[in-house]
Amino acid sequence: METQMYGREEISIHCPAKVNLLLAVLGGRNDGFHEILSVATPLDFGDRLVLRLLGEEEDDCWSCDCPVLNIGSENLVYKAVESFRAATGLKRSVKVSLEKRIPIGAGLGGGSSDAASTLIGLNRLWGLPLTGQELNDLAATLGSDVPLFPRRAPVIMRGRGECIDVVPDTCLDRILGRRILLFRPEFEISTSVAYGHLAKNAAYFSSGKEMETRLLDWIESDRPINDLLFNSFEKVLFDKYLGIRVLFEKLRTKLGLSCLVSGSGSACFALIDDDATSAVAEQLIRECWGEETFIVESRPLALSN
Repeated sequence: METQMYGREEISIHCPAKVNLLLAVLGGRNDGFHEILSVATPLDFGDRLVLRLLGEEEDDCWSCDCPVLNIGSENLVYKAVESFRAATGLKRSVKVSLEKRIPIGAGLGGGSSDAASTLIGLNRLWGLPLTGQELNDLAATLGSDVPLFPRRAPVIMRGRGECIDVVPDTCLDRILGRRILLFRPEFEISTSVAYGHLAKNAAYFSSGKEMETRLLDWIESDRPINDLLFNSFEKVLFDKYLGIRVLFEKLRTKLGLSCLVSGSGSACFALIDDDATSAVAEQLIRECWGEETFIVESRPLALSN
């Protein structure tokens, strides 16, 4: 998945999208974030980032093929470069070229993945000055989802997302290799707005004890990944966006598919088993949401750094 060019000036790196197979929001925290329990997996679908080291006297150079994406100082890739410089003493300028494929505001972790991949790429180009743990710690300073991406494998997330454990090897065969159909309506959902709607009704929050038990039971059993799927945001989004609920019902009743929102939305996914089901599901999605609906098939990613 990655073109690795150690000892050279340039690297091209895959920036995987992610889906949350389980996302339980447990309540608010004193620091303004929310406590979560999540199982997330990176995917083989994603953005492509090219990093090139320039001279110390040159200016940073940024380009992106997505005209609506802000590539200024508020962009997480920009922040990742500055954070890496501060942590390592990198003085050389950087040329960043981003091919954007992950939809913005979709709950697929595009910005977080781009930031994590920037850290990974710069660390390799600069001779691996940061250990894996140091890289993960630096990723955690950039955002709650960023730490899940350096591992390039399914993870369990706790805290606000910065506490990461690997999914046990005994469970990986139930995740890896599964076909995942991603689809997204023609609108974004702001993460902060979604959490705001969730916070208005305490009943939308999940019980930490119940969710930990759910996860442990799944880990210790041989039940399929379908039995793990859960998202605290689903009730909120079903109430606010009727089209998501209607489409899920059609995919479940007509094709027997397990569907879920990823993150706080708006992207959704369905677990599929064969080409015929995938084709019919795509037809149903376009009938409900329009011919221009974003749809792509992907699989969970499992690569080591």
